[in-house]
Amino acid sequence: MSPSRGALLTGAAVTAAAAVALTVVVLPDDSDDARQNGTAASPARATPSPSPSRSYPLSSEPRTIPAVREHDPARGPGWEPGRTSTVVIADGSDELADEAKLLAGELKIRYRGEVAARAGDVELALGTAGRGDPESYTMKTGGGRVTISGPDQAGVFYGTRTLKQALRTGGVVPEGEIRDRPARPQRGLNIDIARKYFTVGWIEDRIREMADLKLNQLGLHFSDDQAFRIESESHPEIVSEQHLTKDEVRRILALAAELHVTVVPEIDSPGHLGAVMRPHPELQLRNTQGVPRQGAIDISEPASARIVDDLLREFSALFPGDWFHVGADEYQALTVSDPAASYPQLAAAARQKYGEGATIQDLAEGWLNDRAAVVREARKTPKAWNDGFFSGGKVTADKGIEVEYWTGKEIGARPPEEYLAEGRKVVNLNDEFLYYVLGEPNQFTYPTGRRIYEQWTPLVLRGTQAVPEKYSGQILGGRFAVWCDLANAQTQEQVATGIHQPLQATSQKLWDPREPALSWAQFQELAQEIDRTG
Repeated sequence: MSPSRGALLTGAAVTAAAAVALTVVVLPDDSDDARQNGTAASPARATPSPSPSRSYPLSSEPRTIPAVREHDPARGPGWEPGRTSTVVIADGSDELADEAKLLAGELKIRYRGEVAARAGDVELALGTAGRGDPESYTMKTGGGRVTISGPDQAGVFYGTRTLKQALRTGGVVPEGEIRDRPARPQRGLNIDIARKYFTVGWIEDRIREMADLKLNQLGLHFSDDQAFRIESESHPEIVSEQHLTKDEVRRILALAAELHVTVVPEIDSPGHLGAVMRPHPELQLRNTQGVPRQGAIDISEPASARIVDDLLREFSALFPGDWFHVGADEYQALTVSDPAASYPQLAAAARQKYGEGATIQDLAEGWLNDRAAVVREARKTPKAWNDGFFSGGKVTADKGIEVEYWTGKEIGARPPEEYLAEGRKVVNLNDEFLYYVLGEPNQFTYPTGRRIYEQWTPLVLRGTQAVPEKYSGQILGGRFAVWCDLANAQTQEQVATGIHQPLQATSQKLWDPREPALSWAQFQELAQEIDRTG
């Protein structure tokens, strides 16, 4: 086994004996092809097997994004699809039929089902469930065939992504064995579809792009001050004119499931609720002078919790994934110099619910816990933005809520080490590197793939400084995020182009914990090669 990810030195040079013809495999008339088609199989060249009459150099690691973690080189011709090549699934691996059919279509070869592999084939196989990372896989190439196996469908699927990219960049799948697995379990993209409408086709294209990069989580922020973008049956009055129907969402979810991407919905509260409150102005938070605070709902009103919980329950049923994002960031009641003086109704509600000495901060933290409890009833793990987790109050955020760390600039935001020291699990959405904010307001600049590739790691949660390595196990992964503050600053096509290289770099840094072996220029060249041949 060699840990090197660069080109391996070749072994013995090809000798004059290389001119000797390779063995050619010809299918007999009673082959599976003949039986399935009802005709005799015509003689066709199959992928050649290694021959003692030829000496092959040691194979090189396939060139992929993200890079594979381990590759044991071997001597042999590798594998490429031939005229008789097919995709099959191993005995007892019928769950892999969708992955096999997808790969066969991509390679423009046939899918033969749950039958024995033969020379020239790709075989997909499930190992023992629960043994190893479910997203891990092993790919063995030799004897003129490829076998991709893993403990779960996701890992086998990622093996097919490696195979596809290896063919694009090298023409063949190299001989030998690949053992691969992700460094972080959550790897993805966040899209703000509330401020800017994106078409179903555009979202589906991003899911396909994510899947080829082995990204597995798509966050959909579909409710904000500007719009509520998904059809609602519990509160149809809040839905914006331009929105996704539930059938369109189900179409997105079906593709995501096929490509092993989990969609994480977000209904942000108690801030960013302008669209929900537009037909319910009585729920708008107002100060003692009657001045409303943009996007902020009055959390002292029982009706505020009822409408948000109605929506959380409705959309928990629509989205089948394991997570639901409940927001909790930028509640404007806490940004004034004296919250209790400006919003006495909130201060009174805090004391009534949590006792003497409780503050508006405690009421907001209790709101977060209550919303998290609603999505837990639906068997979802709640997520919330880091500036919704406060310290020093009477109420503490539940430890089971995943912290989505995006900033250290907002009121309530603390250094990432404080969240980690409390034992919390954290997901990295560092606004310094991973925030693509349309129009570049508030001193944001569009992030580049190069900067992510060269300077960011999952440990860099805030700014440019990494947290201590001892916290690495608590950092679940990260997502690159598109925010549409100035929605018309770019078209959806420009957004797709602008985030393409940053997504590739993010994928590399979330999958492989090692220092990249390629320079940025080499990585960019590889990316362009994959794009050209894809």
